[in-house]
Amino acid sequence: MKTRIRKSIAAMIILALLIGLTACGSNSGQTASQSSSSKKQTIKIAYLPITHALPLFIENESLKENLKNVDIQLVKFGSWPELIDALNTGKVDGASVLIELAMKAKEQGIDLKAVALGHRDGNAVIVANNINSVQDLKGKTFAIPSKLSTHNILLYKMLKDSGVNYTDLKVVEMPPAEMPAALSEGRISGYIVAEPFGAKSVAIGKGKVLYQSQDIWKDSVCCSLVLRNDFIKKNPDAAQEFVNGYVKAGAQAETKSDTVKSISTKFMSVDSKVLDLSLKWIS
Repeated sequence: MKTRIRKSIAAMIILALLIGLTACGSNSGQTASQSSSSKKQTIKIAYLPITHALPLFIENESLKENLKNVDIQLVKFGSWPELIDALNTGKVDGASVLIELAMKAKEQGIDLKAVALGHRDGNAVIVANNINSVQDLKGKTFAIPSKLSTHNILLYKMLKDSGVNYTDLKVVEMPPAEMPAALSEGRISGYIVAEPFGAKSVAIGKGKVLYQSQDIWKDSVCCSLVLRNDFIKKNPDAAQEFVNGYVKAGAQAETKSDTVKSISTKFMSVDSKVLDLSLKWIS
């Protein structure tokens, strides 16, 4: 486990240095089948309803009409295994996805390309109100969304820095949306996951922040925008324009304006207190 996580950390650091918020394709080639009405290439992008996918939501809501070559079709999923299966099998053209899951797919021969980072930070360690230190987590059940995630790396590093062994906890994988309820019901003593699910527990007083991700690993990366390389090769202009729009949407997301909050609520069922906390924690 330690060797695997160390390799994941090294790979993540290399990816963070190389990925950049840059476009992905060349300017040559022909588009695939086009919509008869708009003559735009439809691109299907998978997502989970999380704050980490906010640039995708903004591009779809406020920038899509300015796209000349591509029309966006967002496809919602409830869990990472479902999303990554759709991505790997070509049911969607791309996704906002955990970087480690995309890296694993690439390792298994799925031709994916990381084209932009979705965000930095925004992964709080949330614990029950009776947990006051990392040592208090010994013997307790702690939830993460996937073993192949920045959340698992952050957990491992937090424990190591505090002199606690990973095996001292019972670490379980759990869908993000289930974690606040599991903490409230006492089924778990803590979790680390994408927003807004950390902020939900804090907002209702059922949990508290033990650490922010930047306290453990500053500027850590988590979710990335990836595209299938076959789509990029067949539709370079559409892919380029889509990624350019995503970068612009990321800049708009960083303003955390009323418009950004309004768009957020269209894709995530959160109240204003939860959303404000969630946006405060992420960049």
